[in-house]
Amino acid sequence: MAQKTVTRADLAEAVYEAVGLSRTESAELVERVLGLIGDALVEGENVKLSSFGSFQVRSKNERIGRNPKTGEEVPILPRQVLVFKPSNVLKSKINKSMVKSGK
Repeated sequence: MAQKTVTRADLAEAVYEAVGLSRTESAELVERVLGLIGDALVEGENVKLSSFGSFQVRSKNERIGRNPKTGEEVPILPRQVLVFKPSNVLKSKINKSMVKSGK
């Protein structure tokens, strides 16, 4: 089964069709919303989208990893990672769609 990726253009087109803004205004709106989400995450804030899920930045400590090819131990530097946790509403929709499609 081929998977489709939803792009910014797809989101802008959906806003255009649903709201009735011009295509340019719809694209600007999508860019602005995504920019606000990105800025909030950069500032260390959590972003919660009701009935969709939440995004948060977590800090990971330094640890020792291993190169699977050579077995050599390599330090993995401390870093921050973006984590997404889907809401129960989204999880429920996904699970219902899988039952309908027989997966």
